[in-house]
Amino acid sequence: MKEIMKITDALCQALQCQSQDILNAMNFVSSTKALIQKFRDEKWDNLLTTVKSFCEARDIDVPDMNARYVERGGLARFQQDDFTIEHHYRVDIFYAAIDSILQELNHRFSKHAVELLNLSSALDPKEARESFRSIDMLLLVNKFYPKDFTNQEMTLLKTEVDHYEHNVVRHPDFKKLSSISELCQWLVKTRKSLFYPYIYGLITLVLTLPVSTATTEQAFSAMNIIKNRLRNKMEDDFLMDSMILYIENEIAAKFGIESIIDDFRDLKERRVPF
Repeated sequence: MKEIMKITDALCQALQCQSQDILNAMNFVSSTKALIQKFRDEKWDNLLTTVKSFCEARDIDVPDMNARYVERGGLARFQQDDFTIEHHYRVDIFYAAIDSILQELNHRFSKHAVELLNLSSALDPKEARESFRSIDMLLLVNKFYPKDFTNQEMTLLKTEVDHYEHNVVRHPDFKKLSSISELCQWLVKTRKSLFYPYIYGLITLVLTLPVSTATTEQAFSAMNIIKNRLRNKMEDDFLMDSMILYIENEIAAKFGIESIIDDFRDLKERRVPF
């Protein structure tokens, strides 16, 4: 775990930066996956040698790695003869731990999500000043926001992009912008959002990404708190209602008990008045 944490530390630091650089963060994701995979494929022998040296220096018994492994609590006659202790540590522990981390990275940073963020970085003023990637802006719409733009709007967007490069990217004040949110505010302030409505619309769509991600993370955190070991048989409807109340606790705090009772009473008629 110490070796794995050395590899993942740079990614953790990049993702915690308040001023997030999307492109560099995604580069760290790709390099972290590659380095962890390389560690899995090539570093077992080095790790085993290091562990043996650590144990020998501290008089810790090292088992014979070529000996037959017998699962604790199991019967030897029911297990394979070629299943060695070395195989147990390498496959059941080393590979299993790394595969679990890679699976989590692929789940949180899938190729689809990485491509979305890389294409979105074309709207970043810092990236646009270095190299204006008009093709990436159009690919972003085609691949991820096709339902937000009609065919006619896509045609108009292509024309907007050409004018945007000359009239916005090359504007002197554009060099002072450092983020997509600042770009959005500047377009509204200078009324350029009225002349580039489709690019402005694309920028606002990209700005919603952190909000949607934060909401998802909140939902998973709330689920771990609400549906714990003692309440693991909670049904989906009740769990969903409880999560909404937990996540939106500031709004829920504004509802009084009397108003809740009145709403419950008005849901349907009852034989006995509530």
